[in-house]
Amino acid sequence: MQPNTLLDAILDEAGISHAGLAAHVNQAGKARGLSLRYEHTAVARWLKGQRPRGQVPDLICEVLAARLQRTVALDDIGLGVPGIPAARQGSMASTLSGFVERATALWRSDEQQRPHLLGAPAVTGTPAVMPVWEWENPPEDVDVSRGGRHPVSMAEVEMMRAARTHYEQMYRKTGGVAMRTRIVGFLNAEAAPLLRGSYTDAMGRQLHRATGGLVAIAGICAYDSDAHGLAQRYFHQALRLAKASGDRGLGAYVIALLVNQSLFMREYRQAVAFAEAALRAAGRDITPALASDLYAMQAKAYAHLGDGSSALSCIRRAEAAADRIRRGREPDETGYVQPGLVNVQVAEALLSLGDLTGAHEHAAAAVDTPAHDRGRVHRLAMLSQIELRQGNTDEAVATAVEMAEQARGMESQRLRDRLRAVREHLVRSDCAGTAEAAELIDGALRVPL
Repeated sequence: MQPNTLLDAILDEAGISHAGLAAHVNQAGKARGLSLRYEHTAVARWLKGQRPRGQVPDLICEVLAARLQRTVALDDIGLGVPGIPAARQGSMASTLSGFVERATALWRSDEQQRPHLLGAPAVTGTPAVMPVWEWENPPEDVDVSRGGRHPVSMAEVEMMRAARTHYEQMYRKTGGVAMRTRIVGFLNAEAAPLLRGSYTDAMGRQLHRATGGLVAIAGICAYDSDAHGLAQRYFHQALRLAKASGDRGLGAYVIALLVNQSLFMREYRQAVAFAEAALRAAGRDITPALASDLYAMQAKAYAHLGDGSSALSCIRRAEAAADRIRRGREPDETGYVQPGLVNVQVAEALLSLGDLTGAHEHAAAAVDTPAHDRGRVHRLAMLSQIELRQGNTDEAVATAVEMAEQARGMESQRLRDRLRAVREHLVRSDCAGTAEAAELIDGALRVPL
């Protein structure tokens, strides 16, 4: 039995307490000739996942519709009839408004740290592919305007954009574990009321774009916390918001995040297909920075699949796109594609292909290029592993020491994975200086998550 997050969220929106809902349901039932005696404890059971009996689900919809002054159907409160399409139940689930209600319900549940969300695995197969297919293909959102209580202003949209930049910068410095709760709290407190507000089509598209950027960062933080099912749901939400905004470039950026997660999950064919979809569908809207990252990740996927020819072709395309990057002409979201990022991606692909010389050349170039704190740790980790594979133990130890010192204080599951991998390689080498480097890595790993 799963908690009914939709009912929980819509009660919060309507401003009805558990006892209040019970009283209103009893009153609505009386008008139908029913003798009901529900109390707040019954509502608590419904929120835990128990389905009310008889006509009660319809009564709940009636009460909430009167309160919110809009149609509320069974699927909107998490009580849809299994096996019956949402459209036949009169639900908003297939509309943009329905999506907003489901998205905000997820944010609320995440802020409440519901265990069933944090531990959920990422979906694979058709459920993983469908959001990308729906983004790429018609129909488009003809009108995203909404008539809510609060008129959304341009200043509020700008506030959302500034928040995205702020949380991204903090994530780069401290990792996603600590930042996820902060950004999810912001989504609930600021973004949810705005999405339910009043706006024209033009303002709505800017609002959905700004929100999509924020939700993508929430997904990145969830991914960095090892909550892969939750991260995937955030990425899918961000993709839907990108479609509503009409910004193909934003959608391609979100798909790049899904490509990165697919690589981590070793879904290499999916990674190739997703990257190809982004490059194909975004077309002229894709920027050189994003194209370079997508091609580089494709190269890694092909290398893992043992297709050296395709990997090398993608490497050439990634490098060509990187040469066309012009700072100041890129959107905020692609700021992560800093100088040297393609080098470290290419180094990983070449390492998988067994080209240690080429991998070292690219990894060294990446380390020699300035990067934000988090990126530098990843680059040093890659260089250290390559140096160990080449038998350059002294250099590998020195690189690992710098990596451990740089990583100290960061709360990131992905960085911990990197640190553990380097430590394991060092211990296996059993050469002078490896014990000291391993001890420093252990110190960095002691940071609680």
